[in-house]
Amino acid sequence: MTDPATDRHDARLRALTITRVFEAPRTLVYQMWTEPRHMKRWWGPRGYTTLSAQVDMRLGGFWRVHSRKYDGTEVAEQGVFRQIVEAERLVFTHAWEEGDGSPGRETLVTVTFAGDGDKTVMTFHQAEFLTIETRDGHLQGWGESFDMLKEYLGNA
Repeated sequence: MTDPATDRHDARLRALTITRVFEAPRTLVYQMWTEPRHMKRWWGPRGYTTLSAQVDMRLGGFWRVHSRKYDGTEVAEQGVFRQIVEAERLVFTHAWEEGDGSPGRETLVTVTFAGDGDKTVMTFHQAEFLTIETRDGHLQGWGESFDMLKEYLGNA
């Protein structure tokens, strides 16, 4: 069992890494992250409906996803691209949007795409969360999103 006082100081415990293998070429998996028409189909946990997705695909470019939760509440998340290596790596900030449209506390997301042929190994890393509970909430949300991405790729 971990000690919450110690956890607060151990950034590794406040980081999230998820690796998934998709039965799709990495160029297609990469497009799922960079093209709004695809993002709208898989982004967000189960029970969320993505209402809009915007992407300005360039360094310093802005992205934003606006969704409706299962209870009818609308939420948005946004960020800025820090690194783009086509079909290999995306690095961007992630923040839930405040009521006035400004970003809340930011985390940094790195998504890498590896593989040849019809399989892609996608590694997702997000850090640094303020609490382990917040990290675990994101683990559930991203996990469900990636399940839906797998389903969507099966139909793409």
